Amino acid sequence: MTDLAAGKKALNVEAIRKDFPILSETVNGKPLVYLDNGASAQKPVQVLDAMDRYYRQMHSNVHRGAHTLGDRATAAFEGARDTVRQFVNARSTREIIWTRGTTEAINLVANGLAGQLSEGDEILVSQMEHHANIVPWQMIAERTGAVIRPIPITPEGELDLAAFDILLGEKTRVLALTHVSNALGTINPIEKLIRKARDKGVITVIDGAQAVPHFKPDVQALGCDFYAFSGHKLFGPTGIGVLYGREELLEAMPPYQGGGEMIERVSFEKTTWNTLPYKFEAGTPAIAEAVGLGAAINYLESLDRKAVETAEQALLQHANKLVETVPGMQVIGTAANKVPVMSFKIEGLHPSDIGTLLDQQGIAIRTGHHCAMPLMDFFSVPGTARASFAFYNTLDEVEQLFAALQKIQRLFAD
Repeated sequence: MTDLAAGKKALNVEAIRKDFPILSETVNGKPLVYLDNGASAQKPVQVLDAMDRYYRQMHSNVHRGAHTLGDRATAAFEGARDTVRQFVNARSTREIIWTRGTTEAINLVANGLAGQLSEGDEILVSQMEHHANIVPWQMIAERTGAVIRPIPITPEGELDLAAFDILLGEKTRVLALTHVSNALGTINPIEKLIRKARDKGVITVIDGAQAVPHFKPDVQALGCDFYAFSGHKLFGPTGIGVLYGREELLEAMPPYQGGGEMIERVSFEKTTWNTLPYKFEAGTPAIAEAVGLGAAINYLESLDRKAVETAEQALLQHANKLVETVPGMQVIGTAANKVPVMSFKIEGLHPSDIGTLLDQQGIAIRTGHHCAMPLMDFFSVPGTARASFAFYNTLDEVEQLFAALQKIQRLFAD
């Protein structure tokens, strides 16, 4: 059962799955059913081959080598940057900063904006944020005297838009908001919120880590000031991420780290900074990883993205229909607009037990607080079990998940 877009242009899931070698693995004697894509997505051979080709044919440091390998490496590295620019529709590659991931990107922005914050200034974050979009702002608030203001959410796991309108005030300086909740799958109406924030001169910082695997962001259409995401959730390598920032804001911000590459000239009296984007890229970068991320984006762009979205929504809809087949199962987060993420609890079962018992059946999910403790506190749960689907998953795998959950529920009910 792999026709995930019945009645529309179907995604050829069987062909796609052949691009992902790990999906042929067995776990505990069972064929792997990988439903932990929200934590880290698997990698197609196109990404693995691109990184292997880099190391075999062109490995060298970038930008300063006076030889052919240096030229090859630089071309591949900067070519990947331009691939990212096109993916997010930035105006220039000067607005694309390589980072280690979303977490470092948000820390970079928070530290860069610290000089513009003072006592009593307010930073708005939502109750559904990943810790990576809470803790850096708390650290900056402690340094500057700024105040964190959480935006409430509804019992369905959606932003309370009326509360947002009240919180967005004259003291608001920064709006830090996730595009898609990692724990709930909720897609936030960020374009509308960004517009309201910018009307008041508020800087907008968007965590796009969970959004980019499912749809392309257009930073110019969104109107955001900063947008961050990670490579490993986008079917690319670990250790690489992206910060998009409006050029004029990046120019005004101080460097995040000091060292090689980010300098123009160094003397003991004074150091001057390099131009964008290198001003924020101290040291030897993750070259192979950048090349791999570029290959991951090219792979995604080779697919029919509308068919991908349709297929992923079919997975989520099928899962929603099967919830009633597991007694005591409750979905946490029932927003009307979601990516294919299902967080849930089962009465009488601890999430970690669910995860362990599913693993024994070859099924990989996530359990715990998902780096979203304030969100768990809101729902009065210590954590949840989370199944997060990708376009290479099948309806059969959804059914295997629920058959396994039924088996677990019966085991504990006896």
